[in-house]
Amino acid sequence: MESFGAAFPDLYMNPILTAWCVSTLSIAASFGSYANGAVCDKTGRRESVKHNVLIFLIGSSLQTGATSSKYLFAGRAVAGYALGCLTHVIPMYIAEISTANIRGFLISLLQLALTVGFVVGYWIADATSYIGGTRCAPGVPYTGPLLTGSPTFNPYHDVPVGGCTGQTQASWRVPLGLQLFPALCLGIGMFFMPDSPGWLVESNREGEAAQTLSRLRRKPADDHSVRFELLEIMAEVRYTREVTKAIIPNAGPYRLFIHKLVSFGSRKMTKRLFVGCLPMSFQQNMSLVHLLIINVTHFSLEAIIYYAPLVFSQMNLSDNTTSLLVGLFGLVNIFATLPGAILVDRMGRRPLLLSGAAGCFICMVVMGTIVTVYGPHWPSNGVMVQAIIASLFLFNIFFSYSWNSIGLVIPSEIFPLHYRSIGLSFTTPSIWISNFMATLSLPGFVEKSGGLAYYMTAVTCLLGFLAVKFLFPETKGYALEDMDTAFGSKVTDSEREHKERIYRDLGLPVKAPPTV
Repeated sequence: MESFGAAFPDLYMNPILTAWCVSTLSIAASFGSYANGAVCDKTGRRESVKHNVLIFLIGSSLQTGATSSKYLFAGRAVAGYALGCLTHVIPMYIAEISTANIRGFLISLLQLALTVGFVVGYWIADATSYIGGTRCAPGVPYTGPLLTGSPTFNPYHDVPVGGCTGQTQASWRVPLGLQLFPALCLGIGMFFMPDSPGWLVESNREGEAAQTLSRLRRKPADDHSVRFELLEIMAEVRYTREVTKAIIPNAGPYRLFIHKLVSFGSRKMTKRLFVGCLPMSFQQNMSLVHLLIINVTHFSLEAIIYYAPLVFSQMNLSDNTTSLLVGLFGLVNIFATLPGAILVDRMGRRPLLLSGAAGCFICMVVMGTIVTVYGPHWPSNGVMVQAIIASLFLFNIFFSYSWNSIGLVIPSEIFPLHYRSIGLSFTTPSIWISNFMATLSLPGFVEKSGGLAYYMTAVTCLLGFLAVKFLFPETKGYALEDMDTAFGSKVTDSEREHKERIYRDLGLPVKAPPTV
């Protein structure tokens, strides 16, 4: 937007500085998602959400009211930190308050809500860009660098004294300010939500945990199923405490935290870290074609604003057709994400991920072949343009119902309660780190590499397929306390006897592996 360039000419005229401004959010978010692991173990899941909503509101306000690029950078850093914390804690909170039969559906709904938000944000930004017109000063000729033979807008010379006379600053301040309202709704809503029953038990607040479970399950606190679920959580907490106490007796909070970190080096936890990071990492890497072509990615959908019109315009399409395709692409992403949310607890995680990776692989091979065979002349071939568009939309469908829907589900459910927050603080940053690296390095690479970028994405899809096929356990139907069974963790005789003793002490039957 030219009015944005008039307000921030240093950003508008410096692509490298612009890339760093965009990437600031990802850098801060990766730090926030890592730091929040220890914090929300102390404050609780609900309080963590409330605190970080407040931080996000501060960051968004800084961006909305920014008068120089330094305030814009600061706002993106503050908001990014809060977003990192929220992407860490919200999926975990949903997993801990839901039952096994709807856990995947509820976490997938979070991704669906994010997708809807990004698409609506695109349309709002597109609509507000016409406030006051599309030019800063319609009567002032352009003096900027030539693009396709014509000069472009130069904010250092093409802005009249007193500022823009056409497009107003509302064209970009309004969409930035509107993001305050969903955050406010989330923050206010959390005042009416209970805290995680698991966290309450870990905090020695079993009575509150019982009342919370009663409220969540809509059954009396003395109902057998509510009591049974509470005792299962208590058994897991008690077992972890007794094992930890046997290893490091009389340890203070600092030593206990260090022990928790060191525990992730064990074979049992290393596999879970690997499985937890893979969906997020593969999700981001498989969606590089989105980031660079139409950019409908997990947490990068907002970048569709930057890249989609450019790519579709390379197909010799009109501006109206380009805008229509970009908007339609976002709508397809929404409607294709919904089946994944519905099927994740019925078909399971593995079938959706496998079919999605296979479909994405085929689409990328087709696109890479077209670009390689026809070279830079493919946009002038009507049939090839149609094939590219069809492949993009098919890729969108395969990606949306599988990796886009399930990327947050698996990491949120595979770690034991005592280690869950720290475990997610290791897996969640992979989203933002991948985002950061792609934002800075890949646009130029795709422009110069031709079909190679598509083939690289195809290889990533293939690796994702193989990883799920041979490494991922099926977690559908397992309670959070049963993930050891899902992963086939080996239990020694002493560990089994220890767990059985705790179960007997609490009046629980010794558990058999659940049927799924």
